[in-house]
Amino acid sequence: METVVRIEGAVELVLERLLSEGYYKTKAEAIRAGILELGREYALVGDEEAYLVSKKIRQMKAQVKSGKKKMYSIEEIAKEAGVDI
Repeated sequence: METVVRIEGAVELVLERLLSEGYYKTKAEAIRAGILELGREYALVGDEEAYLVSKKIRQMKAQVKSGKKKMYSIEEIAKEAGVDI
């Protein structure tokens, strides 16, 4: 399936941060991970996919804990960009 999506505002800022801080290599990869996480949240994803998403989240949290990365809330990013959410 090929889909075109317009991303603007706070969502765009978060996506750019995820890439610039090295959490994901491409926009497509970050978006896929987000969709899988939503699928897990709503119990729509099988065990294999949930495991891979959980693994990526654990890696991100470990980087934050070790001081290599800082996690920002969407509110912090929006405020910094002067965007109301």
